[in-house]
Amino acid sequence: MTPADFLPPALGPRRTFALVAGVERYEISHHWNLRGPARDALRFARWLTGPAEVPAGNVRLLLSPLDAPDDLDWTDTPAMAALRTAHRPATEENVKAVLLDELPQCEGDLLWIFWAGHGYLGPRQELMLPCADASRGQIRHLNLDSALRWWRTDLVKPRRFPLQAALVDSCRVDAPRDARWNFGTTDYGGGSSVPGRRQFRLYASREGEAAQNDAERGAGRFTEALLGEIGHRSLRESVSGLPGAALSIHRSFQELRERGEGWQLPQFVVDRDWDACSFLDDGPPGPRPPRAARLDQPAWDGLGELFEGRELPRGAHEAYTWAFKVAGCTTPVGGGLPGDSLLEVVQDLDERQGGRGGMPLAVPFVRFLAERAAKAGDEAWAGRLTDWVHATRERLGLPAVPKPPPAPHRTVVHVRLEAPPDGGPGHLARMWLRGERTEHIWESEGAPVRLDAVREELVRQLALIGATSDGSGEAGRRTYRAVDRVEFHVPYELLDADFDQWPVPRGPRGRAHALGQLHQVVVRCPQERADTRAEWHTSWRWLCARGGRHPDAVRVVEDSEVTDALGLELADGPAPACVLAHTSAASHAVLLESVLEGGVPVAVWRRGGGVPAPALLDLLAPAGPDGRPDPGALDVLALPARVREVRRAAALAAARPPGAACDAASARQPPPGGDQLVLLWDDPDDVPGLRSLA
Repeated sequence: MTPADFLPPALGPRRTFALVAGVERYEISHHWNLRGPARDALRFARWLTGPAEVPAGNVRLLLSPLDAPDDLDWTDTPAMAALRTAHRPATEENVKAVLLDELPQCEGDLLWIFWAGHGYLGPRQELMLPCADASRGQIRHLNLDSALRWWRTDLVKPRRFPLQAALVDSCRVDAPRDARWNFGTTDYGGGSSVPGRRQFRLYASREGEAAQNDAERGAGRFTEALLGEIGHRSLRESVSGLPGAALSIHRSFQELRERGEGWQLPQFVVDRDWDACSFLDDGPPGPRPPRAARLDQPAWDGLGELFEGRELPRGAHEAYTWAFKVAGCTTPVGGGLPGDSLLEVVQDLDERQGGRGGMPLAVPFVRFLAERAAKAGDEAWAGRLTDWVHATRERLGLPAVPKPPPAPHRTVVHVRLEAPPDGGPGHLARMWLRGERTEHIWESEGAPVRLDAVREELVRQLALIGATSDGSGEAGRRTYRAVDRVEFHVPYELLDADFDQWPVPRGPRGRAHALGQLHQVVVRCPQERADTRAEWHTSWRWLCARGGRHPDAVRVVEDSEVTDALGLELADGPAPACVLAHTSAASHAVLLESVLEGGVPVAVWRRGGGVPAPALLDLLAPAGPDGRPDPGALDVLALPARVREVRRAAALAAARPPGAACDAASARQPPPGGDQLVLLWDDPDDVPGLRSLA
């Protein structure tokens, strides 16, 4: 059990509030109706207002029973009598009014959310709980994951509801991918995350599993087990003992499963108890593994000053993963960061299990930020971060922190093309070479040249760079390693040009290979972003701070979504930072305009706007557990390398003789057609020579 002294001192029945919902009858079809959830909700409300002594006025009861409400078992107590009068139908309007309007205004320490009824998983595995007014045209529902994110933000006053528990007795099966199942898109948004809020989530079943309901008894097995654990306890006992109760419930269901008497297995979605200690729902009882040391109050006070008003910096994700390596810990599975602010990331680090060295994970994290801030020219902030690391180490007696690794260096050739001022034929051209520094290597000297001439010069420059990459060097030129990437900075009308197909001779016989097979090839259009510079920079920094992975980072755009308003929609926030365009030639031009207008720095499409087959997501994203690509698993920052892999695989597939045998690895290669991919890659921090070439 969590020590009782961890709980807020003022926590008591009067500072506890709850949403309790039970849905048995649905408008969509009588086939959806089920018996039991309304009775389960009443039983939970009976415990809240009985042994837990929560005032009836603090409980919002939403019921949509199969039978008349008066036929339900209303225990003869004043509190239940009050709820009998005050309860409302479990419609979407009532759910949103309670959860997003009424309860956030209350002065409370603890929020309970109890829901019994149907449950489905959306495309991003969010839990969608249909409401009583779900209809065929629109399955109105509560998006529980979005609602819980909303409750962690400052839209709920920071001093309110530091503890929040969601207990859900529902299935968690995938919603059918059928036009008749129109859940729509439900996201409640939110403000800035508030550090220190704890959420405990316990679901009746795991992803893909159904929750068992006993229709004859009118009870869910999960609710039965839950009330068996906490139904006799007081409020503070139930809160402090909730992690232990959850473990006990899990073990009892595991035994039922092993005996073949049940199939569901309750799941802890957040594997921490109230004092932020990590525990495993499958783990055996006994001592917990050692955790890293924790920060003290002076350290937190210092971080509050250092991080005030600071957005997540570009290297935040690298700093996060490096902290685990330094402390000898395993990096958490999955990409991205655990929060949207520096304090939230540090809070997550401070709660994690650690190695045996006693190093708080936050210390190497801050050390990494200091190193990168100094490299970026923010010497003042870098110095303050370094001082915090030294002071914290001395005060806590911590070992030395190694120097963070330098940022990876790539050798990149930038090719900039610009239409001549008089509108004549050809293009003004200039090339730069960037490694540890940027070097101007060629230009057309004010005279427009044809693209063929630019190609010939690029091939010559690549050969020169290759000749000096072995350390021999050329007079006046620094030695570079082999070129990783070729970036074409072009006007809008050249975005679709086939630069990646430019032939480059290689080897003793000069056999030609496509440029995009030898190097990463991207196109850029920074000159067209004058009107959306703020959105462009914000989106790129948002992407880099999260390590290129975030559930909202990638958006797949279909033909039906390409309208004149798409650009404004894409510019509405930092996400998406990448667009995968599944559009036809008819809407292709509008799509590209919208991407630039929306400030989106990364986009992938098929040259000419041909609808890709297979879909771009199938080519670029790893397959999830269900075998289908997951947009949230796509590493956007790895796209230049991934697109080159697809181009090479397409070339190998095209070169294989008809009927030739292929091994298992070759069989998984993308089919021919990958050479038609175009990757827009606009890094605002690396744009040499923005001034006109004229």
